[in-house]
Amino acid sequence: MKLPARLPPWHHPPMNHIPHRPRKRFGQNFLHDASVIGRIIAAIRPEPEDCLVEIGPGQGALTFPLLERAGRLVAIEMDRDLIPRLQAGAETLGTLDLYQGDALDFDFGSVRPDCERIRVVGNLPYNISTPLLFHILEAAPRILDMHFMLQREVVDRMRAGPGSKVYGRLSVMIQYHCQVERLFLVHPGAFHPPPRVESAIVRLRPRPPEQPARDPALLSRLVAQAFSQRRKTLRNALRGLLDTGVMERAGIDPGQRPEQLTVADFVRLANGASDRDILRI
Repeated sequence: MKLPARLPPWHHPPMNHIPHRPRKRFGQNFLHDASVIGRIIAAIRPEPEDCLVEIGPGQGALTFPLLERAGRLVAIEMDRDLIPRLQAGAETLGTLDLYQGDALDFDFGSVRPDCERIRVVGNLPYNISTPLLFHILEAAPRILDMHFMLQREVVDRMRAGPGSKVYGRLSVMIQYHCQVERLFLVHPGAFHPPPRVESAIVRLRPRPPEQPARDPALLSRLVAQAFSQRRKTLRNALRGLLDTGVMERAGIDPGQRPEQLTVADFVRLANGASDRDILRI
């Protein structure tokens, strides 16, 4: 993906004075509470020359203070009607590199090739937050940290441990790649329109796995299949992928349910499987 240094100039006047109606299809809930904005900026602690990438800048509530402190910011915005507003607001603050499109199509691994590591921030749309998180994780080695506004329920799933009712695929894969820290909650009234759910700010710090998987793709496939039938035992949930002999050799009881396994257990299970152990049906 080639990211333009600047978008071509727009030929209509700045639109900051024209109200923008939030669109449900984009999952838009615009942050407006100044105290919440201040807390988020303080948590991120942007510094000059930080390589910042923002997902869903919206009307610029976080964009402009981040840009003012860092001097340059890459922003990915789906709604083309917000582009002129963002450009106008950023004119005197620094360099705003705008990518108009879907963050699910954005190549986080190649953005800002002049930077060794990038910092990702954003108020992630609730309707695509989980697939978007998995997409961003593909570029984890290039990411220094991430600060996201998410539905509280999603953050709870990300940090859940074995035995929890909300522990699942997202928990395992996020914790495999990152240190997870919930920072604070955000009430619905901080947004326009107010969402029907409570939100939370989470900090993710990618780090090398404590126990790396020899085949990360197999680990991902195994975890996804296990939790697609979470109430079944591993023997049944992983039927067609691994046989019970692999589980037993890895020290995993085939009679356990997926929610009982730690991240390290899943890695051990994946690493205990050789090509001949993987059943292909």
